[in-house]
Amino acid sequence: MIESLLPASVRSAESFGDGRPAHVFPEEEALVAKAVPNRRREFATVRACAREALGRLGVPAAPILPGTRGAPGWPAGIVGSMTHCDGYRAAAVARDRDCVAIGVDAEPHGPLPDGVLEAVAIPRERSRIVRLASEHPAMHWDRLLFSAKESVYKAWFPLTGRPLGFEDADIDFDPRARSFTARLLVPGHALGDGRRVEGFQGRWLAGAELVITTIALSVPGAA
Repeated sequence: MIESLLPASVRSAESFGDGRPAHVFPEEEALVAKAVPNRRREFATVRACAREALGRLGVPAAPILPGTRGAPGWPAGIVGSMTHCDGYRAAAVARDRDCVAIGVDAEPHGPLPDGVLEAVAIPRERSRIVRLASEHPAMHWDRLLFSAKESVYKAWFPLTGRPLGFEDADIDFDPRARSFTARLLVPGHALGDGRRVEGFQGRWLAGAELVITTIALSVPGAA
């Protein structure tokens, strides 16, 4: 599923739940040694996805440890993102010569709990959600908005080292193209090639049980 949302330079892997036990490195095992079994399996599976995706880039398996604010610590020269929710785990990675930022997120395709939309959406986003829900009632746009905000954060923070609140990005969906635009409401970020990141373009898909959002900010000229 997720591969269809990403450019050719990005490698990905996904799993619909936890199958046979996945290998974890001792450094990783220490992070979840006291966690409940479900959390340990989820942790191992999403890292197995990450190592599978890295292998498709020709990168050897290595521990993937959380860094500042929990962002995954990728091997040198790699950018990437991981996601997990009930019944789904995935990872996407690329070489930093091809991509400068990746953000992926998956969520169960159901309505957000009461009060969450008000906490994560700015007023004009909520107005759009009402309109989209009236035009496309089978889609839980509030959940898709939450997922898109998560993808924005996952792309932004490793790139900049700066936090980003839910209220700091204004997201607008295109239901026909299955894309979205995220306009940042905080000062942008200057890249080494002279570009300035003032927002992100993303893609999404939705099934009966899952919604997935992705962002991949490519280097100009990359595949």
